Amino acid sequence: MKVVQNVQNFFSEVRTEMQKVTWSTREELKGSTLVVLTTMLILSGFIGIADFLMSHFISLILR
Repeated sequence: MKVVQNVQNFFSEVRTEMQKVTWSTREELKGSTLVVLTTMLILSGFIGIADFLMSHFISLILR
């Protein structure tokens, strides 16, 4: 029955730790999401342009 006791202890500790968590407000979450989406768009644009330029450069070299 040590396994059952370990599982109960685990969930008790999880509950204690979850009570210590501070959750983001809706406004903080919106701001963070906007930062992530903006960064993703900028990086994907940069990678797409870099890929396009390098593929054309390599095709010129291989001709």
